[in-house]
This record gives sequence, C-alpha cells and structure tokens, in this order.
Amino acid sequence: MSDSNSQQPGQINIELDETVAEGIYSNLAIINHSPSEFVLDFVSIMPGVPKSKVKSRIILTPQHAKRLFKALAENVHRFEQAHGEIKDSEQPPIPLNFGPTGQA
Repeated sequence: MSDSNSQQPGQINIELDETVAEGIYSNLAIINHSPSEFVLDFVSIMPGVPKSKVKSRIILTPQHAKRLFKALAENVHRFEQAHGEIKDSEQPPIPLNFGPTGQA
C-alpha cells in the first residue's frame, strides 16, 4: 500500500479546499492587459440589479495567459466533439461604465 503523502519527482501537490471547490458563478468576463500581465475579472450580472461586483480576479503573466487560451480552446473543441457545437447567442451589449473596454 502506498503512502498518500508520497509524491513522484516532478509532481505538484495541489490542494482544493471546500470553499474554492464550490466555485463562483460568472456570466461576464472583463479582460485587460499591460505589458507584464493579463487581468481577468469575473462578474455576475443579474437582471434588474443596477450594480454588479467583480466576484473573482485572476492575474496572469502573458505566457500563462497564452497557455490558458490554448487549453481553453482545446477543451471547447473536445466538448463540441462530444456534445455538438456550442451556439453563440446574440445578446445586446451590456453597458459598462468602468475601466478600459474589455472583451468577454
């Protein structure tokens, strides 16, 4: 029987606590960047609520942002292969009156 604390060389032990494992719902991502970092703000906008808050912010190096982009594209492709094309519904633009313009 192997020890649960033993680890192979080169492996990373990643812990996921209960609160983080629950996740945070987001239906808007605002992406901005500087020469040294990408900032992804995840927001939950609800109908009839005039104000929304950033629920989570992730800051990445440009190299990590590119790796995330590739990994997300690959996973969307796999999902569509298994479940069919994800339809991109036309929605009216959400007026944002803070910070520079981002893309979702």
